[in-house]
Amino acid sequence: MKFSQLERLNFDNQFTQNLPADVNPVNSRRQVRNACYSRVLPTKVTDPKLIAWSREVAELLDLDDDPFATTEAGEVFGGNRVLAGMDPFAMCYGGHQFGNWAGQLGDGRAINLGEVVNSRNRRWTLQLKGAGPTQYSRTADGLAVLRSSVREFLCSEAMSHLGVPTTRALSLVLSGEKVVRDMFYDGNPQRELGAIVCRVAPSFTRFGNFQIFAARGELDVLRQLVDHTIRNDFPHLGAPSAASYAAWFSEICRTTADMLVHWMRVGFVHGVMNTDNMSILGLTIDYGPYGWLENYDPNWTPNTTDASGRRYRFGQQPQIALWNLAQLGQALISLFDTLEPLQAGLDLYSTYFNTECRAMMLGKLGLNVIAGQTETDTALTNDILDVLSPVETDMTIFYRRLAVLPLDGTPDKLDDSVLDALSDAYYLPAQLTEDYRATAIGWLQRYRTRVRLEGISDLERRQRMDAVNPKYVLRNYMAQLAIDKADQGDYSLISELLELLRHPYDEQPNHEEFAGKRPDWARERAGCSMLSCSS
Repeated sequence: MKFSQLERLNFDNQFTQNLPADVNPVNSRRQVRNACYSRVLPTKVTDPKLIAWSREVAELLDLDDDPFATTEAGEVFGGNRVLAGMDPFAMCYGGHQFGNWAGQLGDGRAINLGEVVNSRNRRWTLQLKGAGPTQYSRTADGLAVLRSSVREFLCSEAMSHLGVPTTRALSLVLSGEKVVRDMFYDGNPQRELGAIVCRVAPSFTRFGNFQIFAARGELDVLRQLVDHTIRNDFPHLGAPSAASYAAWFSEICRTTADMLVHWMRVGFVHGVMNTDNMSILGLTIDYGPYGWLENYDPNWTPNTTDASGRRYRFGQQPQIALWNLAQLGQALISLFDTLEPLQAGLDLYSTYFNTECRAMMLGKLGLNVIAGQTETDTALTNDILDVLSPVETDMTIFYRRLAVLPLDGTPDKLDDSVLDALSDAYYLPAQLTEDYRATAIGWLQRYRTRVRLEGISDLERRQRMDAVNPKYVLRNYMAQLAIDKADQGDYSLISELLELLRHPYDEQPNHEEFAGKRPDWARERAGCSMLSCSS
């Protein structure tokens, strides 16, 4: 008998083999003590149908067959079929939500199918999101709807192609079920199409996985989890020891800082930076009410739940990441004889982030770090906010238009016409007052001086800038258009956007409509501006 590629996946489930399991086999909502996970099977659905597939993620798993040729992929990644070697489970973790300790949370709508080791000896965990209730679902149903699943599938892949550290998405499957959701929490629930995303990452371990055991005083389990994580996800640090614990925490701080630098580079706003949504690997995880800055506003959050406090607004994300790392450090205190290694990690985060962010901001302008220019360059990159913030300016478009602004051979004194090249970035041209124009032109003159100091041509500057400033990002209205079509049974725009977002830095003349500003109709429409945590 010939086995399919899915049946030949090589499962090696170290998490369930090496860590303590929930001793109660019943899938009932409860507090789970002294266990890192609970075994649980996905809930079978009536009519699983594969509607989207990432070939790049499939290649990570050594899958290259046409997934649409049979119903097998839909059955497996819709939760109806458990392959030999799979050992499905839900993780136990806690977390701080909006700054407050929330106790046990756990995988309430995520079920890990198992760990696959590919032909290159890379380990990948497969996880279904929206595959039914688990022991950690609390009062929820463990399901997900099509609109949130489309957003997660597309954004996971879009972020990877942007070069942002992220979990990935293999597949999007319609369940054939209807799921009740109150999108606006206003007492008007609706029946929506259910869907399931298969997420893929080396590990889905979060800060909260460690916090829960520290909070409960289950320190033996905490140490087991830390040791397992170092052996499996950080083997280059050596065997678990005081030295490797310190190096491990420092690496978490560094990779988290790296992730935040990338978020700030592309204008991404996560929306729910709770500690249970922070990956131990420095990966962007849990795509809920996220968004990209359209008009540049450091105080913007895409999350309606966060609308009053704006804790997770764009400009505060680096500080929140540091706060979250401090909470993780607090959970790890029992591993150390002194606080110095933990403080060293937090200090590393700040130093590394500031250094890399400064280089990133210069890179967005096509410039390199030059010794002796730190003070002048910091003023230049800080003052660009005076150009972006006072009027509604599309950040993505601004940097792409700045890249083609001619600076070679321009007169010593720039005039008003220089702003014409940036006009596509402005939502409301009437906002361009004389004072604003004077400020913008003054900054552009300083920028030109700095470009000339580096001695780069317009062509080289554009090549540098276009390599780090995307032309295409997954604006919320684009995802909403795909959702609207999918609701009517047309999945073509999901595939079209996936292809578009594979090349976010390239000129794609056939897709210019997606390189423009957010349309006016999307300014306040649900799903296109702010979103709730409901899915």
